[in-house]
Amino acid sequence: MLAKVKFIDVKKTGFFSTVRERVDKYFTENNISKTGNAAMYFKTVFFLGGLILFYGLIISNQFGLITMWVLSALLGMFAAFIGFNICHDAIHGSYSTNTTLNKILGYLFNLIGANAYLWSIAHNVVHHTYTNIHGHDEDIEIAPGLIRLNPEEKANKIQRYQHYYAFFLYSLASLSWVLRKDYIKFFKKNIGSHVNDHPKKEYVKLFLFKFLYYLVFIVLPLVFVDITWWQFIIGFLTMHFAEGLVLGLVFQLAHVVELTEFPDPNDDGNIEEAWAVHQMRTTANFSRKSPIAAFLCGGLNMQVEHHLFPKICHIHYPVISEIVRETAIEFGIPYHEYPTFGEALVSHFKVLKRFSRPEMEISA
Repeated sequence: MLAKVKFIDVKKTGFFSTVRERVDKYFTENNISKTGNAAMYFKTVFFLGGLILFYGLIISNQFGLITMWVLSALLGMFAAFIGFNICHDAIHGSYSTNTTLNKILGYLFNLIGANAYLWSIAHNVVHHTYTNIHGHDEDIEIAPGLIRLNPEEKANKIQRYQHYYAFFLYSLASLSWVLRKDYIKFFKKNIGSHVNDHPKKEYVKLFLFKFLYYLVFIVLPLVFVDITWWQFIIGFLTMHFAEGLVLGLVFQLAHVVELTEFPDPNDDGNIEEAWAVHQMRTTANFSRKSPIAAFLCGGLNMQVEHHLFPKICHIHYPVISEIVRETAIEFGIPYHEYPTFGEALVSHFKVLKRFSRPEMEISA
């Protein structure tokens, strides 16, 4: 098992205490809750309503094959948007001050094919703590042996072309989640340095929610929609390709771009930097000033703010991002961002190409 990495604030910058105080002051002076508001509730109705609408139109069996194919793609995209905009905040406990409501909305994650309990471990605990640290952050271990997203990982000949095929593999992300990833993670001894010791009820939930997903998205369409088995497979794969590509691109653009770093613990297993500064070095924003990106990505285009303040609802990130950026500049700490989605995407492609080289070193 991996030893836990410790963050040693050798420089004593005071950055995090200062930015936290300023962000808290913003909410206090404006008498604003750090959790969701009316805009957040509208997004919830919009994305959840869209998912139900597209599913209902498909199951109604009233449309031709081309229309059904388009509806399948939209269904997959809205599943991803629900994950971004509703479940992500709910599982972090930032959607509402009502813990019961957070828990209920977090269960939507299970109903779109993933497992909220496992996500809370792999994402909330492991990824948010050990961001971009090889062997600890499993979010940068996608398709091991096929895609190399960390300079510490040993390269092979297949990965020489990863910048060409990686985006196709990203599109398989949700399909893998539904059919294999959760099972593998659940029965592993550990996720990073976190030792798995699951409560018995989580075993029941894992299989119960997977069964419900298979029932809703496989069995019912086959029963009620007048299509052949191969037409169903095309629609099912289209749904997951659309969902997986959206998920894969948004998450990878936050940590695997040219500006971000991949720190390596010293011989004592320590990162000689404050945890918050580590987050600033390993995380990047994109389209920070775009209302469309903010609406669709659930604040995941502003991952810098999310990693520093995961308990604050993403609906507030556009405002507090200015506080974070100005404070980072004041303390001489990097604030990584790309003005547009396109620029971040190009940067990610360049990193994929760079990491495809066996001679790639951490300092490159």
